[in-house]
Amino acid sequence: MYRLRCQHDIKNLCRVLNVNRSTCHKYFFSKPAPRTVQNQQIKVHILEIYSSFDKSIGAYKIRHVLERDYGIYISVGRVYRLMETMDLPKMSAVKHKYVAWHEDNGSCANHLNRNFSQQAPNVAWASDFTYVKVNGQDNYLCVVLDLFSRRVIGWHTASRHNADLTMTAFKKAYKNRGCPQNMLFHSDRGSEYTGYKFRQLMDECNCLQSFSKKECPYDNACLESFFKQMKREELNRRTFHSLEEFRLSCFKYIERYNDRRPHGHWGI
Repeated sequence: MYRLRCQHDIKNLCRVLNVNRSTCHKYFFSKPAPRTVQNQQIKVHILEIYSSFDKSIGAYKIRHVLERDYGIYISVGRVYRLMETMDLPKMSAVKHKYVAWHEDNGSCANHLNRNFSQQAPNVAWASDFTYVKVNGQDNYLCVVLDLFSRRVIGWHTASRHNADLTMTAFKKAYKNRGCPQNMLFHSDRGSEYTGYKFRQLMDECNCLQSFSKKECPYDNACLESFFKQMKREELNRRTFHSLEEFRLSCFKYIERYNDRRPHGHWGI
């Protein structure tokens, strides 16, 4: 009807198509409601945010970025509904499969006791590693978090999971933070953390080790959550053909995670 309006009278078109003239004028010629105009503007910002974060964040994080960067205060539900109308794909999560831990090697006390909220930097760090397929082979990423800021302060990738992987990640974090003393360092009980070489490094750096209970991922929930988000937002969405591609992907995500991504730990 809209395309034929210049060739035929609206009255005749409405009569032939059995449509009320008031309905026709309201649909084609009335101004959009203020709410509709506002939604269109918000959609533009949502698409900008979604693209700038490499299509890796959902409605909750987008709502915070709208508040922080654009001064737009709306509910998560409204953001979610607008994203649905834009057909933006949802993030899919893969349920993690936990494996049995290695046998203890010496004393493995849990000094952190799930106290993941620290009051100052360099008081307690936590670490873990995960595996990712690279050209069909398992490769590994080890990460060290400062539990005060939840920033990634050290990380390392390798084709093997051994003490060298965890030690290198720790040494990077230790150097980046200016060699702090008297820290608590929490991890699981894997041999990569309980072995002699790693314990000797902890003694040299004057760090007290803390360990999760056997087969209890909740004791290191901050790292479990980090890897879950990283895999959902970055690693599981890509296919890696070389270790360099894997490292570059980790670098880009960690930079975004540290500097731009909203964090649930801070209530955002």
